[in-house]
Amino acid sequence: MAWLLLIVAGCFEAGFAFCLGKAKEAVGMEHLLWLAGFLGALTASMVLLAKAVQTLPIGTAYPVWTGIGAVGTVVLGILFLDEPLTAARLFFITLLIGAIVGLKAVSR
Repeated sequence: MAWLLLIVAGCFEAGFAFCLGKAKEAVGMEHLLWLAGFLGALTASMVLLAKAVQTLPIGTAYPVWTGIGAVGTVVLGILFLDEPLTAARLFFITLLIGAIVGLKAVSR
């Protein structure tokens, strides 16, 4: 269950970064709504991370959480924010995913 909470927390981390990216482009009420989404996703991410580390070691949970958030943010940026999809980016995203899977594999 803690791993599921951690994965969802990482997805919310990508969500708050995405909202921040959208907020920088928006104006007026739309800007405020993206900032509200940022705060909501940030809160959910932190609460779920805190719950997950009650069971998982912080030295494993934190890097996995940030890795999921980083990969998710890159994917969202490519899909929705017109960020480039290059061979180098794919290579490093793949390395990051490998590190996340490796940390899970070696943790108790």
